[in-house]
Amino acid sequence: MIRPTSGQRRTATKTWQDGAVHPAGESGNPAPSTSFFDAVGGEPTFRKLVDEFYAGVAGDPLLRPMYPEEDLGPAAERLTLFLMQYWGGPKTYSTQRGHPRLRMRHAPFRIGAAERDAWLRHMRQAVDRLNLPPELATALWDYLERAAYFMVNVSEDPVTPA
Repeated sequence: MIRPTSGQRRTATKTWQDGAVHPAGESGNPAPSTSFFDAVGGEPTFRKLVDEFYAGVAGDPLLRPMYPEEDLGPAAERLTLFLMQYWGGPKTYSTQRGHPRLRMRHAPFRIGAAERDAWLRHMRQAVDRLNLPPELATALWDYLERAAYFMVNVSEDPVTPA
């Protein structure tokens, strides 16, 4: 039996690690890898995810002001390229923008629990609208949720002077 290692998810038939889907072979040994990017439908799936997400952001009074561009299109394109690359698709994001440096790129924006939760609410709706098989939806959601918590850069607890 294949046991998941750190950073690896396992279902009855597949494991995901580093953007790759590893179907279990009949002998229990992994069959050739398929990228998560390909398993979910490639670029059209990630474009739909991001389009659905930004449709929610466009009307959100907390999140919309965080995007300095009048048009959300450039932000949507950056997120699409990043997610495609992360999940095993083309490396266009890094070619155009270099290392993702997500925390650095988001540092100028106040991201607390309220912003994180609003982001997650819109992303949850977007993931659900993809109608992915449960094991793929869970892997995607787990990453997005961890990423959202990682981006929080403001403590909600005020510091009380001693």
